[in-house]
Amino acid sequence: MRSSWLVTWSVWHALFMREALARTMANRFAWFWMFAEPVAFVVIMIAVRELLGRVRFATGAEFIPWLIVGLTGFFLFREGVLRSIGAVDANQGLFAYRQVKPVDPVLVRNTLEGILKTLVLVILIVGASLLGHDILPADPLGAILAWASLWLLGMGGGLIVAVGATLVPEFGVVTKLTMLPMFLLSGAMIPLHALPHDIQQYLLYNPVLHAVECLRLSFFAGYRSLAGVNLMYVWCWALPMIALGLALHIRFAMRLKAK
Repeated sequence: MRSSWLVTWSVWHALFMREALARTMANRFAWFWMFAEPVAFVVIMIAVRELLGRVRFATGAEFIPWLIVGLTGFFLFREGVLRSIGAVDANQGLFAYRQVKPVDPVLVRNTLEGILKTLVLVILIVGASLLGHDILPADPLGAILAWASLWLLGMGGGLIVAVGATLVPEFGVVTKLTMLPMFLLSGAMIPLHALPHDIQQYLLYNPVLHAVECLRLSFFAGYRSLAGVNLMYVWCWALPMIALGLALHIRFAMRLKAK
């Protein structure tokens, strides 16, 4: 008889293959849009910089690599949260098998998004390097740790949102609406030094900002971020969020299956 770990691994493997095929083969442009979104944002921001007369936004980092790193880092967090919203409902038919739990598709989707976004980042780094931009990480281990922190933060948010959006659909709508202000306030697109000092102090309560800026600090040796940016602060949010999300899945497991 197989152990519980082997059963769980088999479930995750099957769900992963199912989600991977659905995510990458949903239509003929599925792969294209994974790369087109960050590239489109980079092109738009470069156009804005041209209109402003080539103002140097980021201190200690070339603008295009700075933008690529920040955007892909935020997208890693965002997709971890948003892709979890429909994870339980999309797999309702599988809960007839007692081995499959509502938390399984959420964990699998977050893992898949982490792999896909890592692939996107690597391809963008290679492409930017071939075009002559200095984008290779100055501290590879620090970059990996910051990237993993963003992924875990997104997973924690995704676990919580998956329960909330399944039980109360409006919760998912509100979560989607909050992603735009989160995007603007996380420093992914707008350099934080361009904002008033009083506002900067409030933005430091945002853990996504800390993770994105730590990722950039690992990539660019001369980059100057806000004082007080700390990766430990990200973990102080990510780990409790993951614990809370798992607790919610245990508490509402029967209601999630019955939806």
